[in-house]
Amino acid sequence: MKLYKLLVLAALPLISLTAGAQKAPQKGDFTVALTMGYNNSTMKTANPSNSYSYSVAAQSTNWNDKGLAVGIEGGWFFHDLWKVSLGGGMNITKKPGYAGIPGTGYEVGDLPSYSTIADESLIQFTVTAGVDRYLNTNIDGLMPYGGVRIGYAYGRNTAFWDDADYMGKSIGESFNVKGALAIGVDYFLTEAIFVGAQVYPFAYTYNRTLIKPQEGLENWAANSHNFGILAEPTLKVGFKF
Repeated sequence: MKLYKLLVLAALPLISLTAGAQKAPQKGDFTVALTMGYNNSTMKTANPSNSYSYSVAAQSTNWNDKGLAVGIEGGWFFHDLWKVSLGGGMNITKKPGYAGIPGTGYEVGDLPSYSTIADESLIQFTVTAGVDRYLNTNIDGLMPYGGVRIGYAYGRNTAFWDDADYMGKSIGESFNVKGALAIGVDYFLTEAIFVGAQVYPFAYTYNRTLIKPQEGLENWAANSHNFGILAEPTLKVGFKF
C-alpha cells in the first residue's frame, strides 16, 4: 500500500501537466522554442597568402556529417492552424594580428623565430523561415503539422599577415541556400508549454565555397548540390503565449 501511495504521489505532477493539455493554439498566439538538431552553419578558413598553389572544395552540406547545435525558433499563429516561424543566429569574431619576431639563428642555443599572427575577422550567420499547417487530432494537446522551409547560411573569414613573405589579404567565403518540406508534431503539456519533434522528408541544399588567397587574384570557387531524405531530425521544447 505504501508503494502504491508513492507511485500516485510521483505521478501527480505529470497528471497535472497533461490535464492542462486542452487548449490548441489560436490565431495571434506566439511561440518560442529551444531546438536541438543539425548544425547548418558554414565557414571557409582563409588560406595563408604565401603559397604557390591553391585548391578549394565545396563545404559539406550532408546533415549527418555534422554535430548537433542548440538554437532558438520563434513562431506566430496568423490563423488558428497556420504558423510562420523564424530561427537563426549570428557570430562576429575579431582576432588582432601581430608581427613575427625573428630568431638569432639555427644552431643549438640560438633563439627561435616567432611566426607572424594573422589579423583576422570572421562573420557567420544562419536564418531559417517556414510556414506550417497544423492538424487537430483526437488526442488532447497532440498536433501534427506539415510545412515548407527556406534557409540561408553564410560564413566569411578575412586574414592579413603583416609580413613581407605574405601577399596581402586572403579571403575564404561560403554560403548555403536550402529549400525543404517539413513534417513534425507538437505536444502541448499545458496551455503554455510544449515539446516537439521535426524532420525534413525532402531537402535540397546548394553550397558555394570560394577563396581569394592573394591581393589582385580572382576568386576560385567550388559548389555542390545536396539532396536529403528524412533529413535533419530536430527536437524542441518551447512556450506559447
